[in-house]
Amino acid sequence: MTADVASSTAPAAVAPAPRAASRTRLLGTLLTVLGLLMALAGVATWGGIAQGLAQEEITVSENAPFLAGQPVVTPWAAWAQAETIRVDVAEMTGGLTYAEMDRDDPQRPAVATGTFLRASLITSVIAFGVALTLVGIGTGFVLGGLGLRNAAG
Repeated sequence: MTADVASSTAPAAVAPAPRAASRTRLLGTLLTVLGLLMALAGVATWGGIAQGLAQEEITVSENAPFLAGQPVVTPWAAWAQAETIRVDVAEMTGGLTYAEMDRDDPQRPAVATGTFLRASLITSVIAFGVALTLVGIGTGFVLGGLGLRNAAG
């Protein structure tokens, strides 16, 4: 009797109902298409940021901690140049920030420019990160969509 019970309680491979399989396949297709669009948008965004930086013709300073002399077209080069600006501004002001400087200090405009340039470069690093995140999420959607389509049969 136990053999009969064991065989009757074993899960059987049940094919999904045709309507459910159709919906699952449709959802998988939509996720795949959405994922492809997201990944392409991320790649295009990365390219646009790199192109915009290239048009500025910025080169990483020779006193940079890394990537000295390289064009600023990647997040790593932008970060290296931003760090170089931070160090240069700190040396110029004796470690004071823009907010800590006297209003009449003749170096204040140069420090403001350095601070703005650094902020712009860090913003480009963040934008590169957003683009890469979009590619990653899009890839996840594609894989999930393909998995759903496969599960639907």
